[in-house]
Amino acid sequence: MHNEGAITVITAKRLTLALAAAGAIGGAVGAIAVNHNNAVASAPVALAAQAPAAAPAATPAATPVNPGAPAPLAAGVVLPDFTQIVSRNGPAVVNIRVMGSTKTAMGQQRGRGMPQFDEDDPFFEFFRRFQGPQMPRGQQRDTPVFGAGSGFIISPDGVILTNAHVVRDAKEVTVKLNDRREFRAKVLGSDPRTDVAVLKIDAKNLPVVPIGKSSDLKVGEWVLAIGSPFGLESTVTAGVVSAKGRTLPDDSQVPFIQTDVAVNPGNSGGPLFNTKGEVIGINSQIYSQTGGYMGLSFAIPIDVAYRIKDQIVTTGKVQHAKLGIAIQEVNQGFADSFKLDSPEGALVSNVEKGGAADKAGLKSGDIIRKLNGQPIVASGDLPAMLSVAQPGDKVSLDVWRDGKIVRIDARLANASDKVAQDDREPAAGADQSAKLGLALRPLDPNEKRQSGIASGLVIEDAAGAASTAGVQPGDVLLSVNGRPVNSVDQVRDVVGKASKSVALLIQRGNDRIFIPVRIG
Repeated sequence: MHNEGAITVITAKRLTLALAAAGAIGGAVGAIAVNHNNAVASAPVALAAQAPAAAPAATPAATPVNPGAPAPLAAGVVLPDFTQIVSRNGPAVVNIRVMGSTKTAMGQQRGRGMPQFDEDDPFFEFFRRFQGPQMPRGQQRDTPVFGAGSGFIISPDGVILTNAHVVRDAKEVTVKLNDRREFRAKVLGSDPRTDVAVLKIDAKNLPVVPIGKSSDLKVGEWVLAIGSPFGLESTVTAGVVSAKGRTLPDDSQVPFIQTDVAVNPGNSGGPLFNTKGEVIGINSQIYSQTGGYMGLSFAIPIDVAYRIKDQIVTTGKVQHAKLGIAIQEVNQGFADSFKLDSPEGALVSNVEKGGAADKAGLKSGDIIRKLNGQPIVASGDLPAMLSVAQPGDKVSLDVWRDGKIVRIDARLANASDKVAQDDREPAAGADQSAKLGLALRPLDPNEKRQSGIASGLVIEDAAGAASTAGVQPGDVLLSVNGRPVNSVDQVRDVVGKASKSVALLIQRGNDRIFIPVRIG
């Protein structure tokens, strides 16, 4: 937890851009998404200039019509008027202040103005004697830490939605209404996985926001955000929806709404409205190199948030569905290796032993193309779809396996359930695969015991195409194009039948990953 105004920046795999979550206690303070998005045009403003009177003209020649060409744009561009949305819904948006604490070692308090010498330095003892009484070293005390965020009222009796990171580790939560009244709030529950929290204040007849359906939202629509960036209450920003179903590298599995709404510390937990004045998202995160808004903000779809809210209000806890697989993106190399027409779907790199996918018959090397009839284009589409499912739900998967589509039905498990350790079959083999640039040998008994891997080939050296693709000495080769390999002859057989590239399933440490290697 940091001082108010700070913002947490989380780097993802050393990307230049960093994911920042704000509004947190014990993390960041008040991150928010606010900028250009949907809005209903109550009093639209036409920007098109009035066309001059047209002079009589000869009958123009017929213009050939191109069926594939885009439709011509209208002569004028109309912008929405957000004033009615703000006046109607602004009173239901609240400011949230949180107070927590952090442990501080008393021995670190060496007196005001005390130079920071190492304890072995001879000057340390000299200054210590002239700094007055010292706090006992080794003891700790609680130091207050403050944070801020936003939220919105969804029930007249005081139920409020906000971000989980806004109230994380909070000892005291204060809600300030638009009419300046303040209430001590109780945290009914929070779910860090989706970053949704539900608060309750002791009040009646409160204004509420109307709730829409984020599933109806379209890319390019206008949206509006209201919140308290940097403590500036009832701040309004607007923008457009930049993308839907965006998966971020934070393990949340939330299908975020990406917008260009300006988001800054203090806006986290605030509502994102469509042009009808309905809440369709909760502003949550930003990408930033500086900790401030840089044009990319992300909101939790209200459909997801309400599912979490209903569980918290009803049972006091949240359950998430789990398929029990690790997946990768299908790039062109994988598409060539598995003979797909296009690089789409979610490539299964690992299946949990005893999990829902394992019981249904999913295997490493399968490519999931559809879930319940809905196409999976990017791998992130799959966890986004599963995020709205419940443990026990039955799902139907269209899986690409051995050059054809296979239909597999699975019953989703509970994400909190533990699964058995993965067991693997015995193996054999040795030698070198020159076409890939790999030197291979079988696992020895000691390596099998230490790693828990009983099937595959140790990569002693990687050169040529394999090295370029990222294969490293010490990796264990488990399969080629989805076929388990226990000998170099099996590797040569699969590689010999491939034309452009092969997909190698590699065990590296505790992780299993597919690596595409071009061979032609």
